[in-house]
Amino acid sequence: MKRRVLSVLLCAGLAVSVLAGCGSDDAKKDSGKKAASESDVDYVKGKGTLVVGITNFEPMDYQDADGEWIGFDADMAKAFGESLGVDVEFVEIDWDNKILELDGKTIDCVWNGMTLTEEVTSSMECTDAYLNNAQVVVLPAEKADKYQDEKSLSDLTFAVESGSAGEDEVEARGLNFTPVTAQADALMEVAAGTSDAAVIDLLMATAMIGEGTSYADLTYTVSLSEEEYGVGFRKGSDLAKALNDFFTESYEDGSILKCAEKYNLQDMLVK
Repeated sequence: MKRRVLSVLLCAGLAVSVLAGCGSDDAKKDSGKKAASESDVDYVKGKGTLVVGITNFEPMDYQDADGEWIGFDADMAKAFGESLGVDVEFVEIDWDNKILELDGKTIDCVWNGMTLTEEVTSSMECTDAYLNNAQVVVLPAEKADKYQDEKSLSDLTFAVESGSAGEDEVEARGLNFTPVTAQADALMEVAAGTSDAAVIDLLMATAMIGEGTSYADLTYTVSLSEEEYGVGFRKGSDLAKALNDFFTESYEDGSILKCAEKYNLQDMLVK
């Protein structure tokens, strides 16, 4: 009798264990389905705001006299937000922390003339390239004749934005440099004479230095690299595809060209 009771109890225990195991498997499957169905597009639409991480970078993202963010990237971001039916909020970030900001969901994308480096593309879900760019050496115009090739740069001290493509270029060449918060700060360092030169984006140099600008005494000489800009989202985000589709439509209807012409960037557009 005792053996029969024990046998029944063991069978019951085995059945419970099997059912529990099945329940665990089902839970895992449900969890997997939930993870697969997560959508950044839905997340952004749900909260009604696309939060764009930027730095002060003319002509991509900068403020007008009323404090409104304008520029090629800012204008295109607003148009993309409108296509999603959401507002766009611009947040200035520390460029070194852009990936942490994305993953922590304090921002939804990095849209600020961002070079598609290996580090960026491996850490973010990036769009196709939309603008061509280069990293160029900026220095006082009166000294430009002395610095027309890479070999001549070895005795200069540079200011570069921390975490930028410009920093990568000077570091790779073993040049002396001081990291600063933004490319605009790098220009100020050169203008103040605290650094001999800066390495910044060609697009920024075109907009901010030379005759008719606040840095009329500065010019650019050596180009250290050629590169492309893209927009970065959280890894796996479906917003990257949504923006690629938006870019395609913008090329087709001519709106991206019109925006580029507004900031004299039409020759930089990726064809």
